[in-house]
Order: sequence, then C-alpha cells, then structure tokens
Amino acid sequence: MDVDHIIAKISGRQPDEFSYRGDHDLNPGMLPDNVLKPAAVLIPMVLRQDAINILFTRRTDELAHHPGQVSFPGGHVDAVDNSAEDAALRETEEEVGLGRQHIEIVGRLDTYKTRTGFSVVPVVGLVTPPFKIIPDPSEVAEVFEVPLMFLMDPVNHARHSRAFEGATREFYAMPYNEHFIWGATAGMVVNLYDVLTRG
Repeated sequence: MDVDHIIAKISGRQPDEFSYRGDHDLNPGMLPDNVLKPAAVLIPMVLRQDAINILFTRRTDELAHHPGQVSFPGGHVDAVDNSAEDAALRETEEEVGLGRQHIEIVGRLDTYKTRTGFSVVPVVGLVTPPFKIIPDPSEVAEVFEVPLMFLMDPVNHARHSRAFEGATREFYAMPYNEHFIWGATAGMVVNLYDVLTRG
C-alpha cells in the first residue's frame, strides 16, 4: 500500500454526517448520547524510507479521560480552531511537538462517536521526516510508531469483550509488541482499513 493509493482513497472524501462509526459498531444497543463534545484526532502516517508507519501516543495515567490508553494525538475542538483539521494539527503540536509544517492533510474518516461523550473527527495526515518529537509530559507518557501494513492486516484486528455496567461489551484490539491498541482508537484503525481496502 503506497502513498498514491492512500491519497486516492481518502482525498476529497466526504463522510456522510448521518453515517458514523462508534462503540455501537460491535454493540448495537450502546447508542451514543445526543449531545456530544466535538473533538478531532490526527492519524499521522509517517513516510519512512522503507515503510509507512502510524504514530500513536500513550496517555499519562493522570489524565481525566482514558488515562494510560493508546490514542492518536488530538483533543477538543476549541473556539480558536477553524475546523476539525485545525484542531487536530494544534493538538498534535501541543501534545507531541510535531509541527504542522511536516504534515500534509489528506482527508477525513467517518466521525467516531464514543460512549464517553465525544464526537471525534479522525483526520488523516502524511508526515514527512525528519521531525523532532517533544512529548508534553503532563499528557503523553510515550510516543511510538506501528507499521501500516501490520494495522491493515485483518488478522491483527482481534475482538475482545469485557463486562461493563452489567453487560458484555465487545471492542477491537490490536496488540503490538508491548502496546495494546483498543477501543475507539482501534475502531478508527478498522475504519481506515475499510476505506483503504474496499470499493
């Protein structure tokens, strides 16, 4: 899977605002609330010399939302942001020090609605090295990369379940070395897989 294929599949894509992804994909009865906080994340595709990798962060254990979990850089869409893309770029620079001059925005995936009250726009960006990573220690415990080819192999899209609020909930998980990519982040990776491999 090369850069031209990624651009062709995602560039100019207009996700239907009434068709969205979310925790309910694997749990049909778990519908999100009507009032959700707008958020955006960047799915950073790092163009290494011999491969394309996706950059992830591991959140610190002190954060109020999703502490210790693997995520994409991103956060709330604030009043200063002109768009979800602007929010994703701003948050990426604040969290990991990756400046927007290294990032070419390609397009959006489907909005992902979470049971924790967020409506997240995943923004796909191509990241050109060299760049320096400077994590914000109050938010980011670790920054790491995973090969795109690993994430695009459906064999690695495991389905797990656990008890939550008296019911069994299913979720995607993609263990990679010592990292456990799961929940909304893994769901967005599955959406990326659908967009890049179908149609």
